[in-house]
Amino acid sequence: MSVRERASAYARLFPAALARVGIVDRKRGEEAFDLAVPVMVTGVFRVLQQVADFAMVGLAVGDSAIAGLEIGFQYYFIAFGLALALSSGTISVVSRYRGADEPTRANRAIQQSLWLAIVVAVPLTTGAWLYAEPLVAVLTDDPDVVRYGSAYLAVVMLAALPRFWGLIASRSLAGAGDTRTPMWVRSVTLPTNVALNALLIFGVGPAPRLGVVGAAVGTVVANLLAALIFGAILLRGRGGVRLPPDLTLDFALVRELVRVSVPEAGTRLSRTLARFPFLFVLGVLGPTALAAYGIARRVILLAMMPAWGYATAASTLVGQSVGRGEDREATAYGWSATRIALATQLLVAVVIAAFAPAIARGFGTEAIAETAAFVRVFALGVAGFSIARTLRGALRGAGDTRWPLYGTLLGTYLVRLPVAALALPAGYAVAVGPWSLSVGYGFGLPAVFAAILGGLYVKAAVNGLRFASGLLRPEICRARR
Repeated sequence: MSVRERASAYARLFPAALARVGIVDRKRGEEAFDLAVPVMVTGVFRVLQQVADFAMVGLAVGDSAIAGLEIGFQYYFIAFGLALALSSGTISVVSRYRGADEPTRANRAIQQSLWLAIVVAVPLTTGAWLYAEPLVAVLTDDPDVVRYGSAYLAVVMLAALPRFWGLIASRSLAGAGDTRTPMWVRSVTLPTNVALNALLIFGVGPAPRLGVVGAAVGTVVANLLAALIFGAILLRGRGGVRLPPDLTLDFALVRELVRVSVPEAGTRLSRTLARFPFLFVLGVLGPTALAAYGIARRVILLAMMPAWGYATAASTLVGQSVGRGEDREATAYGWSATRIALATQLLVAVVIAAFAPAIARGFGTEAIAETAAFVRVFALGVAGFSIARTLRGALRGAGDTRWPLYGTLLGTYLVRLPVAALALPAGYAVAVGPWSLSVGYGFGLPAVFAAILGGLYVKAAVNGLRFASGLLRPEICRARR
């Protein structure tokens, strides 16, 4: 038995153990686990890169730079969220065409996704380059935070287009059942990113000391490298899918990709744009609160990241089952992926919460207590995140991206933001056109913590109720096919 086969056999002990206690069906659990693990490994690499960025910037510059990095990254995350939305539409379409044994249409869908990526990414990159400073200044009046955040944003958005393509390519391979190739690509490019960041943030050897700009440059170079590798892989047709080398536009496929991706884009944009008023609240509470939130969010993503893998697995397995007409099996795969995701993530969350203060100290921040508190609050929300994200993947595989959007709108705009506003100082007024609206009640960080948890669990409830309501009834699936 090879080393790879031995490692795979050991890894399968986890779903086998869950099957023995009745949490999952062993066959479905192992299928979901096999698809999810490479995505999880890739995600962990990506999160560790972000954690390293925040830690290195904190040690090299301080809390103001961490706060600027958090704001700049959230603008970059608009592009990242749209890329995820488009790639989610891609995995839905590719997996269904693969399940229906139409590989030519699946390949053509990848090509049309690339056209859409160019249309979306180029204007975002241009806008960030031209208006980085006023964009950051909307959220804070601290001059140091504005300086650091705008410097990071202007450079990091150059990575938008290659990031779009990298996600489209990796999700296309996942839609064909290959989640290992993207893992191997990221296992090369993400360590490259961390190494470049270390050199350029601190100015090691002949490398210039660029601080937060060094973190942005490393991200751009690593994403360019990933885009080139993925391009070579798909042009050669590895992994069961191929990027057609011609410049054909297929408007029917574009419409289908847009139909599936637009609600997903709405879901991601509504959540991403809502982070800006949330960051504004934290900025009013002070740069240390903003830095503590940014650090804690990166740390707890290590516990939340398995949901990305299981959501991808759910999309692939549900989508392929629907494409084959196996509607009951599709439903069973969705629940199996959700149960195994919960079991995985709660184990990681408990460990992270237990060591929260020690983790906070490793970032060089002065806000140890605040950072540890944020970490533990996020840990309490991991179950909600796990259910919401995994079932969103299952719904996406069945072609339903609308209900996750409804859950996001409800959890974000009717729960998270109104509750977070209670944290503002008593009598704090916000200008809304010609009116001044008093929104603050002086509840401080407890209101922020309640907002985080409330938003997560409302989204979980909506996605769970939708999936349990009979979305995958045979007559519905036949209509979708």
